[in-house]
Amino acid sequence: MKRTSLFFTALLAGSSLATMAQTQLRNGDPKLSEQWTPEPRIVTPGKTSTDAPADAIILFNGKDASAFRAKDGGAVKWKIEDGALVVAGGTGEIYTKDGFGDCQLHIEWRTPAEVKGDGQGRGNSGIFFMSRYELQVLDSYNNRTYSNGQAGSIYKQLPPMVNASRPPGEWQTYDVIFIAPQFYEDGSVKSQARITVFHNGVLVQNNATLAGGSQYIGLAVYEKHSSKEPIILQDHGNPTAFRNIWIRPL
Repeated sequence: MKRTSLFFTALLAGSSLATMAQTQLRNGDPKLSEQWTPEPRIVTPGKTSTDAPADAIILFNGKDASAFRAKDGGAVKWKIEDGALVVAGGTGEIYTKDGFGDCQLHIEWRTPAEVKGDGQGRGNSGIFFMSRYELQVLDSYNNRTYSNGQAGSIYKQLPPMVNASRPPGEWQTYDVIFIAPQFYEDGSVKSQARITVFHNGVLVQNNATLAGGSQYIGLAVYEKHSSKEPIILQDHGNPTAFRNIWIRPL
């Protein structure tokens, strides 16, 4: 008998055994398909959908910015006003003191109520996962700009599925699942980064695959980095505000 015939015979036999097993499960004890271990650990959720669950790391609680540092390692120079962390233009980006990889991030943000400028000049900031992969923050309410640079976009890569922006001066919410990329020893990409984003409760990025780190000029590219890196909040010169920032490493 030829090898190909043997292969298909074995394949059919395996398929028949799998079918028989499925039939036995359907006609037998329903407990055979129940999984009892491991038991999911208990996490107490927040009182509302925006409150931090019990196992979250609070990055900003409205009182101090001690979870962040300046680029040079010193204290941040942004302002804290009415429970919000407000960009002080020209003082630079701020970095989380801890590094993160796979994570769930909740962050609320607000662009200035007084509209100045247009396009990329209105309430511009950004959230950089692993210091490289930017989720754009922008006043995109009645403000046309390039689609992969508006609020909810992965900057210069992926436009949001829809524009879910609220008017300037109103608080907005991002809920994000970020999956870090993985690299081989030689620096080549083993698996690309992925991201899911809800903007004000609306899905705008659905397990989207990132082409690489965000670039202002040129195409996105991956460069090997560690498995955990700081999250950066961008100083783009606009007094954009942030509050209620919490994260769950996954």
